[in-house]
Amino acid sequence: MGTKKLKPLIFNAKLNSLRSIKKEIEVNNVIDSYKEQLEDLFLIRNPRFRFNKNYQKELEDFILKYSDGDSLERCGNWVYFPWNKNLVHYLEKDLHQEIRTARNKNLITESEQKKIYNAKIGIAGLSVGSHGALAIALMGVSKKIKLADPDVISPTNLNRIISDFTNIGINKAELIGRYIYQLNPYANLEIYTEGINRNNMVDFVKDLDILVEELDDIKIKYEIRVEARKRKIPVIMATDNGDNVIIDIERYDLNPKQLPFHGSLKGFEIESIDHNPLKLYEAMAKIIDLSFVPTRVIKSINEVGKTIYSWPQLVTAAMLSGSVISYIVKKIILNEKIRSGKLEVNLNKIFDLDYNKELKERKKMVFHFKKSLKIKNK
Repeated sequence: MGTKKLKPLIFNAKLNSLRSIKKEIEVNNVIDSYKEQLEDLFLIRNPRFRFNKNYQKELEDFILKYSDGDSLERCGNWVYFPWNKNLVHYLEKDLHQEIRTARNKNLITESEQKKIYNAKIGIAGLSVGSHGALAIALMGVSKKIKLADPDVISPTNLNRIISDFTNIGINKAELIGRYIYQLNPYANLEIYTEGINRNNMVDFVKDLDILVEELDDIKIKYEIRVEARKRKIPVIMATDNGDNVIIDIERYDLNPKQLPFHGSLKGFEIESIDHNPLKLYEAMAKIIDLSFVPTRVIKSINEVGKTIYSWPQLVTAAMLSGSVISYIVKKIILNEKIRSGKLEVNLNKIFDLDYNKELKERKKMVFHFKKSLKIKNK
């Protein structure tokens, strides 16, 4: 099915000494911030010390009670990450989750935190989707995450994906999986380094609570929605759009009869894009809704393969997409009322004093672009 085994090794520190672990496996670095983690745990459980720094005696008593007089080296878990050969000291699973999400309170209540942590999320496509995955993980959403992307990190990705040149050539899904495991080694990830295709699509979708879809292949984008609809799984798609984001929320959990892409491809022969390049542009125009697209992006479409290699994308929109995705995921899991459909998060509309001028130019450009693709202008 194309899944890659990517999981850290967890050693119970009571049963495995640091010396014995280092004899068993090759270790490059030992990272031990266990005492600092315990201090964080002490403080979040004793908020009265927020404005009183005279707590050293109480902290020492807390650590002594916690460790039962044993060495801290023999407390918690040692976690080994094979990809960098780092051996890192972590609190036990529940305590780790407690300190990791402490600052979410009371924006997210304890019962809400448990609910979102136990949800299962699939993220297909990890360019823009990487920001959604990272935001979800940082917020403590979903200990069960599926990640899929066939592509590797390239130098041109580094204007918008949070990475660096030491990671060039590493599969995107694997790279994001590594980060999530280092953030939470108790997570349960499934990594699809072959991406999503017709052979593994059902396996990827079948047991999800929410699907975040950020794929490039329009036929697969359509077909994965059909699979999600069969299982009443909501689908979220964020499209980076200049500095802004177009967000699609398809609530198949509430309306399983809803057509993919809100019905924008109704009557369109999806197979036609294999035989006519213009049909690809037509499908994209129908899915995205060009009325949302800034003039600079529209101008760039015709320049792909001529003066530019690929679609222009900015980190501003990619990071904003991550925030929007994680916000919507949280809302859906908690059964809170939110809008569905195609929506826009538009920074230009808020801050750009020339926005209305650009909007007029855009309307003219969209009219001519649609006309060239023989799409009816409304």
